[in-house]
Amino acid sequence: MLIAPSILSADFGDLLNDIHKTEEGGADYIHVDVMDGHFVPNISFGAPVMKCLTGRVSIPFDVHLMITDPMKYAKDFVTENTEFITFHREAVEDPMEVIDLIHSYGVKAGISIKPGTPTSALEGLFDKVDLILIMSVEPGFGGQKFMEDQLMKAVELSALKKEMGYDYIIEIDGGIGIGNIERVEAAGVEMAVAGSSVFKAEDPAEAVRMLKEK
Repeated sequence: MLIAPSILSADFGDLLNDIHKTEEGGADYIHVDVMDGHFVPNISFGAPVMKCLTGRVSIPFDVHLMITDPMKYAKDFVTENTEFITFHREAVEDPMEVIDLIHSYGVKAGISIKPGTPTSALEGLFDKVDLILIMSVEPGFGGQKFMEDQLMKAVELSALKKEMGYDYIIEIDGGIGIGNIERVEAAGVEMAVAGSSVFKAEDPAEAVRMLKEK
């Protein structure tokens, strides 16, 4: 299981140090939640915050754009540390246009769906994207309770991946912690975003290690 701590739950007064703690624990990615106050009812931070970390952390960025216009802003999040840029299916009319744009920057493209959006909304895109992100909470706020029923989407995507030979990574975001990480992995999830369960822990490095060892 790949673990991507979300800096949305980090201490922004000591952000770099918080990230270094997760690196010590073996984190695979840093998850960067970008909110615009329009697509979701909250504002987080923009590209300048992420760019300040570029070259100062050893693991790649997994960028999650919870914004209305990913076409306009995706390029701002392309850095030497950026591996994935994920946008929301619900935010755009032509997802292929966004996927092609992200790929043109030499970055892997991910697509995300909210809890109320079925996996069928991704029809025709399964062989185009590098990652599919299942939201197991309503996007926009950290610290929400995990929605157990969203695991069925992971089961569906995992079965489809095996049947058709697709190579997307199945990721999940929202309410992930030591209490549910085993069920998440059993459903076919390959990469888990963990925010509060890591950065609010007494020892973030140990919290990451425990998630990876489960």
